[in-house]
Amino acid sequence: MARLILERFLQEHEETPPSKSVINSMLRDPSQIPDGVLANQVYQCIVNDCCYGPLVDCIKHAIGHEHEVLLRDLLLEKNLSFLDEDQLRAKGYDKTPDFILQVPVAVEGHIIHWIESKASFGDECSHHAYLHDQFWSYWNRFGPGLVIYWYGFIQELDCNRERGILLKACFPTNIVTLCHSIA
Repeated sequence: MARLILERFLQEHEETPPSKSVINSMLRDPSQIPDGVLANQVYQCIVNDCCYGPLVDCIKHAIGHEHEVLLRDLLLEKNLSFLDEDQLRAKGYDKTPDFILQVPVAVEGHIIHWIESKASFGDECSHHAYLHDQFWSYWNRFGPGLVIYWYGFIQELDCNRERGILLKACFPTNIVTLCHSIA
């Protein structure tokens, strides 16, 4: 709503229509809005946004980090050797999954080279966006992998197993390594 009101205000008070980048910049920093009252109201809308505001972003980030730490602990507990995102970025990779396994494993008969943690429910819209923006890139760079949707997913979305992207709702219980099975 704040975006619409800001756009209308700028259309009425500016000689040329505002660009999308100018509006986005003002929404990120409302102090750029020429009208002080409107700037304050836009700021209040952003702060109080219970779906997309900065507080919600902070909470989502914290929950995501918490689940990555959980996954790291589970990998260490199973004595699986891995590189994390920070280590991969230090090696020059730009798009990286949360973890690359230094020695691939098998899960339910599928070879796994990488694992991505998603602290969310895998719905059709978000999963297809992740496939396009992340998972297929990981597959192209690192081979087949595993995505863990910690809050579950729509079962029909697990349709790319044979192509190399496996979905699970928890850390796998039966992991097969080169040497033996870990239960």
